[in-house]
Amino acid sequence: MKICICCSLTFTNEVLALAEELEKLGHELLLPNSVMNRAIEKPDFDPVKTKAETDAVRKHIDKIKQADAVLVCNYDKKGIANYIGANTFIEIAAAHYHRKPIYTLNPLPDQPYIHDEIESFDIKILNGDLTLLEN
Repeated sequence: MKICICCSLTFTNEVLALAEELEKLGHELLLPNSVMNRAIEKPDFDPVKTKAETDAVRKHIDKIKQADAVLVCNYDKKGIANYIGANTFIEIAAAHYHRKPIYTLNPLPDQPYIHDEIESFDIKILNGDLTLLEN
């Protein structure tokens, strides 16, 4: 299955390791360009500038349209278990709009400002079990 990965850039190392596991399971992956380029590791990394200069949001939504499904890599961040950031939420909404199956690696976060919307989407929670991805 062709899977588009959605995540916070701070999860770059975790996502690259996960990508190897998914490829071993036979999946084709579409990763965020900033993850592939390890943008966060560059000494002059500025998330706003990087997103603007690379048109990151639009390009990643194009990848979502090409994918068979979306996998949200929601690890702990900023003291929030299973964090989903603003960009990732936008990508989830785009996947929902394009009728793509949406998976989260971990349970949904307790983030009040997106709770109702996230709960209204048909999201399949993997609880870390990649074998639950439907081929």
